[in-house]
Amino acid sequence: MIAPATTEPRELTFPVPETAGDCDALLLRPADARWLLVLAHGAGAGMRHPFMECLASELALCGVATFRYQFSYMQQQRKRPDSPAVLAATVCAAIAAAAETASGLPLLAGGKSLGGRMTSLALMENHPSVPPVRGLIFFGFPLHAPGRPGIQRAGHLERVKMPMLFLQGTRDTLADLTLLRPLCETLAPRATLHIVDSADHSFHVLKRSGTTDAEALRELARTVARWAESLT
Repeated sequence: MIAPATTEPRELTFPVPETAGDCDALLLRPADARWLLVLAHGAGAGMRHPFMECLASELALCGVATFRYQFSYMQQQRKRPDSPAVLAATVCAAIAAAAETASGLPLLAGGKSLGGRMTSLALMENHPSVPPVRGLIFFGFPLHAPGRPGIQRAGHLERVKMPMLFLQGTRDTLADLTLLRPLCETLAPRATLHIVDSADHSFHVLKRSGTTDAEALRELARTVARWAESLT
């Protein structure tokens, strides 16, 4: 079933066989949509978090529809994330559901922090049941724990064969740019790095930067739209 264009999110559910349950989703498809981004939330906040809400709205203004969804642990109001296997299975189920619901739009996939990393883990192998995804987007890749620089969490990215967009703030304590920049260089030409000045891991910006959080989100959305168009 093809979902119609709308200015308000449409509430949906989709099955995740590995959990024997359903997860909630929100589809926001503007009339001029050219892409559909399957968008996963971060570890500590679900799809209705203000960041996710505002990001989806900004993306819609740029012609990018979004299919936001819950991981099972968030659906069940548990604090501890699911195992990586279950998280990856949920990503695959969400992509399949999004493609069926908004068919006709080329697919992008990614997410905020944990959601983006789990999406990359899910897509590093070809799954016959998962519709083709044109590109992968990280809204703050969690390269390492705060104060513990390292690149072990990115070891799998060399197996991801699709284009990747890294959106990262200069104050992100989960991604030392002196590590992330050379990592993206080694992944070139598949990896593109866009740096948001003075933004932290949640894309909050400093007042003295002369910009606002809302403008930072607008920058993220516009960057995604421009990058997506470069894939065609």
